[in-house]
Amino acid sequence: MRTEANGDRVEEYRQNGRVYMVKVTPSRGPAYYLMDTDGNGKLNRDDRDPRVSPVHWVIYEWD
Repeated sequence: MRTEANGDRVEEYRQNGRVYMVKVTPSRGPAYYLMDTDGNGKLNRDDRDPRVSPVHWVIYEWD
């Protein structure tokens, strides 16, 4: 985990040395996730609008 200059916390999740998910917790606002959905080691973007990265929020969690 690292903390950016703006206060955002970034956590990288790796498997066999490859990043498959990144959790970003902004200094303000809910956490969101960026995922490598096709296993190429890169966080994917939506081809319909390359300016927007896919973002995932946790709606509900349980133990």
